[in-house]
Amino acid sequence: MSIQFDFRAAAKQVLDIEVSALQQLDQYFDAQFEQACELILSNRGKVVVMGMGKSGHIGNKIAATLASTGTSAFFVHPGEAAHGDLGMISAGDIVIAISNSGESHEILSLFPVLKRLNITIISMTGKPDSNMAKLSDLHLQITVPKEACPLGLAPTSSTTATLVMGDALAVALLQARGFSAEDFALSHPGGALGRKLLLKLSDIMHIGSALPKVAPNALIRDALLEISEKGLGMTAIVDEHDAMLGIFTDGDLRRTLDKRIDIHTTKIGEVMTQNPTTAHPEMLAVEGLNMMQDKNINALILCDNNKIVGALNMHDLLKAGVM
Repeated sequence: MSIQFDFRAAAKQVLDIEVSALQQLDQYFDAQFEQACELILSNRGKVVVMGMGKSGHIGNKIAATLASTGTSAFFVHPGEAAHGDLGMISAGDIVIAISNSGESHEILSLFPVLKRLNITIISMTGKPDSNMAKLSDLHLQITVPKEACPLGLAPTSSTTATLVMGDALAVALLQARGFSAEDFALSHPGGALGRKLLLKLSDIMHIGSALPKVAPNALIRDALLEISEKGLGMTAIVDEHDAMLGIFTDGDLRRTLDKRIDIHTTKIGEVMTQNPTTAHPEMLAVEGLNMMQDKNINALILCDNNKIVGALNMHDLLKAGVM
């Protein structure tokens, strides 16, 4: 006979306990927290995060978040630090030491050396009367009422609170620095995020002979040949100086045929859409995508001082990984 267990109730209980713990965390965003932010912000060295066990896993994430949001930071395992990796830390750096109990032997054993190197130590513990808290220059408290683990043994609420405290540090510093989305993308150039935040329309636009354009006195038939050859689903209509006059798209063609207009005798200037939506080539690709979606259009002409310089369509944005 199988034992019935309410897994959903257990999960919700964990959520309730951890949410309650986080709601009490705001009292620890105090003067010590503010001083820690000011210290890191004015520091010209690196931020070195340390932690053992689960605190180490959380510390690794905190270091990564700091590094990706404008604060030079990395993680050092306390055990490895005691066997050579302490050489990665130099005078002028700041150490963030994490331990819920504040009594991690592996970290405390490094304090004398860190003090000799004149390293500023910011501890993050759940025990303000612990040795780590007392021996540190600044202490960030992460006390939680109880762990979500019913045995009170597995780090759960405490690690969540630690992670949030680290996120609070990183985001507060990000805002204080005026760190922008473009700055963020510079540290993520290889991924989809970098492509979305760094790629400009000029990087993916069609130019030169690949750019669909005709004169206003061209016949609709000739404009259709240009649309078919260039494959963007539209053509620009320009004057002799390549100044933008209008656009003719696949949609315009359907509307033209509905009106039974003769494509062999009618000039494109008579049926083109005047004052079409255009963009500057230096616009971010993601901004161009937003513009196209807002206007419900599938292609975009790029102009500089009203002179056509490029064109692209949704397929180009898709190939570039912007969508």
